[in-house]
Amino acid sequence: MRHHEVEKSCFPLMVMESSEFSPNQCVFRDDEFGVWLYHANCIEFMDILIGKYPNGKFDMIFADPPYFLSNGGITCHAGKMVRVDKGQWDKSNGPEMNHEFNTAWLSRCKKLLTPNGTIWVSGTHHAIHSIGYAMQQLGMKILNDITWEKPNPPPNLSCRYFTHSTETIIWAAKNEKSKHCFNYDQMREINSGKQMKSIWISPEISVSLWK
Repeated sequence: MRHHEVEKSCFPLMVMESSEFSPNQCVFRDDEFGVWLYHANCIEFMDILIGKYPNGKFDMIFADPPYFLSNGGITCHAGKMVRVDKGQWDKSNGPEMNHEFNTAWLSRCKKLLTPNGTIWVSGTHHAIHSIGYAMQQLGMKILNDITWEKPNPPPNLSCRYFTHSTETIIWAAKNEKSKHCFNYDQMREINSGKQMKSIWISPEISVSLWK
């Protein structure tokens, strides 16, 4: 049996009803490679998955959650001043409510991880400290914090702060007993024979499953 056929048998297409928060629909599927992309409310979707896979399902999760930046701010894009408002989903509800939301979705991610699974979460200072604290509250084990440096960040238009040129990625294991996978030799080979550091420099790639 080929790899994608194993995936098809293990992870069937999810059928959900729409809600006030989201259409909860599969918007892309590739059965040949076992790829499904859903436009769904993350809490509702993960609750369904937990019901189907109470012992966990995924070896790795990557999350790009709301940064809570859509509060009337501005930035520079292609030399023009533009608003950063992306929608209601990205509006801040205050630190307590924001942290409650981060704890809610992270707790579900933890349940969906296999015993040795890990999670990667990216974010700016607006949300990443709450995420790291929530991970500790949930008993997850933080393995690394990675600084992703963007070589061409937009300038700070107010000229009152340092230019925001980095994001943080937190890599964490399900719990203290997890035996995470770390391909040391392969990464050292990619990094010209040297240990890979926790500062990564790469072009900005705007991909998010939350938007």
